[in-house]
Amino acid sequence: MKGRNAVKFFSILVITGILTWIAYYGSILGFDIPGGYDMRPGIDISGGIDARLYAVTEDGSVPSKEDLEAAKAVIGRRLDDKKVYDRSITYDAQKGYLLVQIPHKKGEAFDPQKSIEEIGKTALLTFQEVDENKKDELGNYLPTGKNVVVGDDVEDARAEISQQDGSCYVALKFKKEGAAKFAEATERLIGQPIAIFMDDQLISAPTVQAHITGGEATISIGGQNGSKAQKEEATNLAQLIKSGSLPFKLEAKQVNNISPTLGSSALSVSLLAFVVAFILICLFMIIYYRLPGFVASIALFLHTVMEILALSWLGITITLPGIAGLILTIGMAVDANVIIFERIKDELKSGKTLHAAIDVGFKRAFSAILDGNLTTLIAAAVLLKFGTGPIQSFAYTLGIGVILSFITAVTATRIMLRAISDLDIAKHKWLYGVTMRGGKANG
Repeated sequence: MKGRNAVKFFSILVITGILTWIAYYGSILGFDIPGGYDMRPGIDISGGIDARLYAVTEDGSVPSKEDLEAAKAVIGRRLDDKKVYDRSITYDAQKGYLLVQIPHKKGEAFDPQKSIEEIGKTALLTFQEVDENKKDELGNYLPTGKNVVVGDDVEDARAEISQQDGSCYVALKFKKEGAAKFAEATERLIGQPIAIFMDDQLISAPTVQAHITGGEATISIGGQNGSKAQKEEATNLAQLIKSGSLPFKLEAKQVNNISPTLGSSALSVSLLAFVVAFILICLFMIIYYRLPGFVASIALFLHTVMEILALSWLGITITLPGIAGLILTIGMAVDANVIIFERIKDELKSGKTLHAAIDVGFKRAFSAILDGNLTTLIAAAVLLKFGTGPIQSFAYTLGIGVILSFITAVTATRIMLRAISDLDIAKHKWLYGVTMRGGKANG
């Protein structure tokens, strides 16, 4: 191998080894990093909990079907923000409750009980004018009902970290009407506080320093700057605001554990099938394409490890349909390599040198691979947009896998194959599936 190509080749091997270590052990050099065992399984694999969330209305009446539908949509968005896709949300219009089922993995950081409490919050955000005569015993402002803007006026909410002191806060962007109302209020209330409430609980009461016309505002979060608790509070608050407010308060009752719908044995069988299929695919690639097949096997392994880590780091719930999406992306990665290697064989048969055949082969295959991946990504995006629960899990694994398969096939495979082809022992055309008979190349 030439110096530069050798460095690239061994860099890929080292990266593959490091990522494999992280995926298996979940840590490296003393740093805890989410690995394969930290992936969150769905209800179908590990079970979970279900809870009946009863509507609490002012007059004690049962909410309308439309209000229950609205509450169901809000809860769905809140669970989407938490990357919980394997869930079930139904309601009983006569008794006025929603039945929510979410997955649970014992010992994980994600707490289903806490999530049930959070998704039941009304999450009504209000910016209110204050009354200096209306304070509680601790001196905190009480709601006055004089709303400046409300949660429905917010277009976007996200957790941010200050570059100055490292504190966490929630950045708000108002809709057009909300921005106009906020601008009018800040012009009128300069030098006075505006209290920010979530479900009538005071969050902060910043003093208006200037006329704000940009349609943006921030909510400061208490606690130690940059602490994990402050980050979690900012993230949860942003998610609640972004998902919208419930039309009524929900009270959790009859919270129960539920058993896996398929069981861990189904997961074991699926994983075994995946391993066997992966080995058979690698053997086929090596036998049929020889040296390029061996290189492709390394790239396929790298692709698999990268996807496992991506799903773990993103906290996406893994269901059996999600595993099916993972297996499908392996097939697409193989397909991409097959297209490339067939193009290389064609170029070698036409009499090109090995390096020229590799370069032209990848160039000719690129457009076909790109088109195939783009159409699949579009399909995954549609499933993610309009699908629910396990379908979204499938869409996520498919979309992430397609992107990673494109990267590994077009980049990693090319770098390794180009590097190996520099070796004298690797210059024989037979190693690339091309044999010479009667002075002519055959494949």
